[in-house]
Amino acid sequence: MNLAFVALGANLDDPVAQVRAASAALANVPDSRLLRLSSLYRTAPVGIRGQPDFINAVAALATRLPPPQLLDALFAVERRFGRRREFYQAPRTLDLDLLLYDELVVDSLPLSVPHPRMHLRAFVLAPLLEIAPHCRIPGRGSAVAWLPAVSMQRIEKLAA
Repeated sequence: MNLAFVALGANLDDPVAQVRAASAALANVPDSRLLRLSSLYRTAPVGIRGQPDFINAVAALATRLPPPQLLDALFAVERRFGRRREFYQAPRTLDLDLLLYDELVVDSLPLSVPHPRMHLRAFVLAPLLEIAPHCRIPGRGSAVAWLPAVSMQRIEKLAA
């Protein structure tokens, strides 16, 4: 089994419920098992202003799927949740990003692992470090070392 980390985010149609339901959907990805799910976090949108706050989390999956097939499975879950890609950083019912896959480094379209901007996003680092405090980002080092770079980004851990 391989260890993968997936970021979950939503800011439309009851995003708390969307992220919780998406975590249940991740538990049903073929040849995969949901190991852990972080707490939920409320964060400000990145890029496009004037849209609702996001609810974010990170899940750890044990999977036998190779990265391209896992990415396809994540896209299939997004589609079931009504995800439409109207424009870059648009509001969404669900966003699933493959952050890490073991220590693998892949840079091809449509797959980049580790996720190329994960180290610059509090909404990724905080939940990731909650469930994997010693996590390393291939090519970037310890995930915790990147926290100062995102310290000005608004993030709030939601009560359980």
